[in-house]
Amino acid sequence: MAEKVDQDSVKSVEELAAARQKILEQIRKVIIGQEQIVDELLSCLFARGNMLIIGVPGLAKTLLISTLAKILALKFKRIQFTPDLMPSDITGTDVIEEDLTTGRRKFTFVPGPLFANIILADEINRTPPKTQAALLQAMQEREVTVGNQTFKLELPFLVLATQNPIEQEGTYPLPEAQLDRFMFNSMIDYPKAEDEIRIIEETTVDVTPELEVVLSGKDILHYQSLVRKVPIARHVVEYASSLVRATRPHADSPPEFVRKLVDWGAGPRAGQYLVLGAKARAITYGRFFAATEDVRAVAVPVLRHRIIPNFTAEADGIKSENIIQRLLETIPEPRGLG
Repeated sequence: MAEKVDQDSVKSVEELAAARQKILEQIRKVIIGQEQIVDELLSCLFARGNMLIIGVPGLAKTLLISTLAKILALKFKRIQFTPDLMPSDITGTDVIEEDLTTGRRKFTFVPGPLFANIILADEINRTPPKTQAALLQAMQEREVTVGNQTFKLELPFLVLATQNPIEQEGTYPLPEAQLDRFMFNSMIDYPKAEDEIRIIEETTVDVTPELEVVLSGKDILHYQSLVRKVPIARHVVEYASSLVRATRPHADSPPEFVRKLVDWGAGPRAGQYLVLGAKARAITYGRFFAATEDVRAVAVPVLRHRIIPNFTAEADGIKSENIIQRLLETIPEPRGLG
């Protein structure tokens, strides 16, 4: 029976690898370039994670997310975060309705935009912490509590939030507890020169690409479950743990540059996300095992927002990404099958 399960899993992985190619083909009809961010988005999706995307306006963040929702036949809602947005504007609220037959009034819950499969939280740092916190339960537990009632959200469920790294006036930085709920913190950069020429050419004509549905919500739930079944060798887990523990300046024996440049390092959730991200990346590439190369591939988006550089680092222009790259060069990669 175990052999049959393994064979079924391997077949599912092969099917997902083929589906990934079809997804990329459909995305390329609309999005030009940005292969890295697309790769991270798919890994996050199949790992059941949430993703924070940071980039200046005009880089097609919203278009990418809405395009993915269409390709996967998922319900998509965009929430524009503003300073006057209230928690009930996101979660929904109770309204009084009158029964026309009895004349009695009762409270009826009207769901907010959070009741969808893919949520785009646009410019999430433009709303106060109270409203930001309305997402916490949904992101972590896939449910929403309003008053005395708790409502389960329809699965699959994914929060994709965006931030503008330039304009900081009138913003409310996300607290560390909320940042930690995002599996990936991904940076979307300006397109390459040749890609930018294509973008200008292809978006200034009267042509609307037709997108095909590749996977259903049921398919995604199947692959999300499959990620948890992906085998991972002990030395690969130890490598992920070593990376996380090396980010902590006050624990064990971190590298000297970490002690000098970091205030706070990553917590245990980072290790969980490194492994889950590695497993998800592995199956999207058609492999039913996770290797150290997969851990390294997801290390930057997983650790970027979990390492807090100190004043010395900031004064020298050293960012968390630079520290992560040095860790990847410093922490020895174990030799083994992974």
